[in-house]
Amino acid sequence: MATDTRDDAGWPVPPRPPEGVVMWNINTTCNYRCSYCTQRFLDDRTRWARDTPRFLEGFRRLPGRWEVKLSGGEPFLHPTLMDIVAGLAEMGHHVSVVTNFSAGTEKLDRFLEAAGAALRVFSASLHREYVATEQEETAFIEKARHVMTRLPPGASFHVTCVATRANLPVLPELVQRFAAAGIRLKVQPEKQQRDVIAYTAGEQAQILALGGHNGLGMLAPSFQGRPCWAGAYAFTLDDRGAAWRCYPARRYRQEYLGNFLDGTFALRETAQPCQYAYCNCTVPIERGMMARS
Repeated sequence: MATDTRDDAGWPVPPRPPEGVVMWNINTTCNYRCSYCTQRFLDDRTRWARDTPRFLEGFRRLPGRWEVKLSGGEPFLHPTLMDIVAGLAEMGHHVSVVTNFSAGTEKLDRFLEAAGAALRVFSASLHREYVATEQEETAFIEKARHVMTRLPPGASFHVTCVATRANLPVLPELVQRFAAAGIRLKVQPEKQQRDVIAYTAGEQAQILALGGHNGLGMLAPSFQGRPCWAGAYAFTLDDRGAAWRCYPARRYRQEYLGNFLDGTFALRETAQPCQYAYCNCTVPIERGMMARS
């Protein structure tokens, strides 16, 4: 498909991605209880994907190569994380992870060894309700540099921090401190009840000056109407095997793709318009699932 192909509404249709991406929440378990966490109202914070062999068999059936982005909860609390990572790498899939970075260096090293050359993105979340002092920040940075020195060629590392009102005054200094250590720190607007909180104009300007949501230059990205390959080359997956086209689809319980484990799961065949006025996940746009403009 040519890159200048447009749909009936005039939006550019991107070419088929070279690989897919699965956003897999492998557990709801977390050792943190951040006041701004979007998952803090879940009924059950103790669940984890229990049938590793069946999940791995599902990934083996996927066509082509995929990047499997592991998150939670806190994925490093999953009891078979290393088996999952090693299994995905053995199949030729890529592995990425989003973590609160509370795991010790020994466990982090085991993860890096299991992923090997398959590792693509390591994303560490800086939660200042748990990393509050200068000493704790220094330890966080030292651990980050430890991981960065062990990344395989082509892999990337970054840190994210939620732009709560408590964090806003210190974020510019934090970004500079991490940059001085060779670490990119991305900001993420705070969300409550599915949407970005009502920042003042001045607060919005400060977040945009720091790059906006995950460095996209926007506060609340909207791609509504744009053709997107999510559902065909991207989907979200929970610890019970339920699959949705994307995170907004999962949030609104729309565009269900079936269960990854029971034979009802099916990918779409074409790029289809985004249905949502706010996309809280930057994976599709960053992985070329839709045109940026």
